[in-house]
Amino acid sequence: MPLFGKKPEADKKHYSDVRRRYEFKKTLGTGAFSEVVLAEDKTERGKFNAIKCIDRHGLVGKEESLENEIQVLRKLRHPNIVQLQDVFEDKGHVYLVMELVTGGELFDRIVEKGSYTEKDASLLIKQVLEAVDFMHDKGVVHRDLKPENLLYYSPMDDSKIMISDFGLSKTEESGTMATACGTPGYVAPEVLAQQPYGKEVDCWSIGVISYILLCGYPPFYDENDAALFQQILKAEYEFDSPYWDDISGSGSVVTQP
Repeated sequence: MPLFGKKPEADKKHYSDVRRRYEFKKTLGTGAFSEVVLAEDKTERGKFNAIKCIDRHGLVGKEESLENEIQVLRKLRHPNIVQLQDVFEDKGHVYLVMELVTGGELFDRIVEKGSYTEKDASLLIKQVLEAVDFMHDKGVVHRDLKPENLLYYSPMDDSKIMISDFGLSKTEESGTMATACGTPGYVAPEVLAQQPYGKEVDCWSIGVISYILLCGYPPFYDENDAALFQQILKAEYEFDSPYWDDISGSGSVVTQP
């Protein structure tokens, strides 16, 4: 019985070999139980996608989590959110056909640049906020926003930014959120305190990302997670000199071009 789509008699193409539709070109990345490949659509030559091939052996006990991610992605159609375009499955794998995004992670751009100008940072964060606002309107909380999950659409400097990786996302209709999850350094205090939380945790993460964009280093840092979490719980951070000396105050407005 298929796990993640319609019954075969309702839509047989989703249960045939994915390679009948796509020609696999090369591996783009690998994980513990998955591989992402570049694939060309045989019905539309010249159109490429990224296909995440998930080994069913690695799915044991995690089927609900993947099904949740698929359902979330099907709800989100926004120019700054990486699109799920199709789902296939066979006896060995589940295949997520994703929009191809080639510009790399925001994290790598920060490492390369050191920091962003206020104008460039504001243009980038504006895109993130618009996508997150759309997501929240749909009742979806990402729960793991960080520079590694923000991708540039293409290698160009002025390329649009895309939100990816909805593996930890939840919908508000699924009930109260209280599970501690996310990435150390970006996680909100209420998550660490194991209190019920909502959309606000994404806003906290965006604040951390904005801080990093402007100065090149995180507001909260300690190699010891317990000490790091105490910093976050107490909101202990500084605007250190000289890194913040030339950055506008919170009451200032960055003039857009």
